[in-house]
Amino acid sequence: MLPSVLVIRPGFGIPAGELAWRYSRSAGPGGQSVNTSDSRVELSFDLARSGSVPEQMRERALSRLDGRLVDGVLTLAASEHRSQLRNREAALARLASTLREATAPPPRPRQATRPTRGSVERRLAGKKRRSTIKRARRDRPDD
Repeated sequence: MLPSVLVIRPGFGIPAGELAWRYSRSAGPGGQSVNTSDSRVELSFDLARSGSVPEQMRERALSRLDGRLVDGVLTLAASEHRSQLRNREAALARLASTLREATAPPPRPRQATRPTRGSVERRLAGKKRRSTIKRARRDRPDD
């Protein structure tokens, strides 16, 4: 059974009424009924106009999913299973993970650190060794 609210993260869920489903014939695996059953599923969610998405998360998701949206609508297709119900579950799971990644807070900025004294000395010693090797390769005029 499909949930009435798809929970993305605490405090943020999508009611089933905001999801639009389309069904079509799948080109994937099947048996005798492969040409007669509509097992491919397309799930659409209007991210730009949804009332269930908090404003800050909506802006973040719209900017991160910009290349995948058509007029603010995110559409996902699932056809890897023979059963329509399992394809619906796969599409819901894919929508949840996509929105979870898109609404995640940005990572903390990198804390700048200084290299240790030992690492600086090792780097300079390596440069000096390399310099000595290259100096030894030079053609020297005969004395």
